[in-house]
Amino acid sequence: MTRPSYAILLALACIAAVHLSAQQPKPGFVPARTPDGQPDIQGTWVNFDATSFESSGPGRRLTDVNPPEHWADHDSPVSAKRFAMVIEPENGLLPLLPAAEKARDSHFAQVGDHWTHETPWVRCITRGVPGGFFPAQYNNGYTIHQAPGVVVINYEMIHDARIIPLDQKPHVGQGVRMWNGDARGRWEGTTLVVETTNFNGKGMLATSAASGRLRGVAQSANSHVVERFTPLDKDTIKYEVTITDREAFSQPVTIMMPLNRDENYLIVEYGCHEGNYAIPNELTAGRTADKAAAGAKTSTP
Repeated sequence: MTRPSYAILLALACIAAVHLSAQQPKPGFVPARTPDGQPDIQGTWVNFDATSFESSGPGRRLTDVNPPEHWADHDSPVSAKRFAMVIEPENGLLPLLPAAEKARDSHFAQVGDHWTHETPWVRCITRGVPGGFFPAQYNNGYTIHQAPGVVVINYEMIHDARIIPLDQKPHVGQGVRMWNGDARGRWEGTTLVVETTNFNGKGMLATSAASGRLRGVAQSANSHVVERFTPLDKDTIKYEVTITDREAFSQPVTIMMPLNRDENYLIVEYGCHEGNYAIPNELTAGRTADKAAAGAKTSTP
């Protein structure tokens, strides 16, 4: 076996250093407090990121589903490139179950047959939890608001608003199921921990092409999501999410990325028209393909 060169070892060490430093609060940093005593994480945050969702390795698959390049023009902070957004498993690769990948591919192969095969994002419903926090190439803005006993997160994309109670009440009953689940929050020191259950089983764990192989993977009704928001300094929050979904993964998965403060970032109305145009166009194309296939079949001697 060939010994790795000094340059390779140095590069790996630098990547590891960036990865570790991105997770540690700034020495001596103490977040301000809201009037009711919560660590104050309010403001406008963005998560534009140069990091790949998964590491480079076996099983990683890129996608050619991307918006025009000019959609990504902005002057917001961009997080430093790291090994991967997936930090558990440590190899940076998603432990996707073959059945989950097969179902994903089957849905995308049938988008011309029925609208339910498309992502909830294209259908203008939601990007989901935690999928709504996974960076896309554009519209990666979020505003966080706090009031006594509650944290509210507004998403720029699909204009979702998550109301997260901090009252320690139990989750709603098992008979209540929602696209974005039922969230319950608590503070552990200066970290906001949000636990979400009660999903309706109709959503997807990720919908953006930037999420690579996770795009289009179904989120089961028993999916369990734990998000952690840890302020590292006044302008940076570490966002870390652990997903336990036995119908998607062979083990729990943890994904981490920074949220960067950008008070100059302007969040305007997100007018989602994909449901008005993309879905009818896909279905029209599907019917056209059906007619062409039927015509070819009848003309065959």
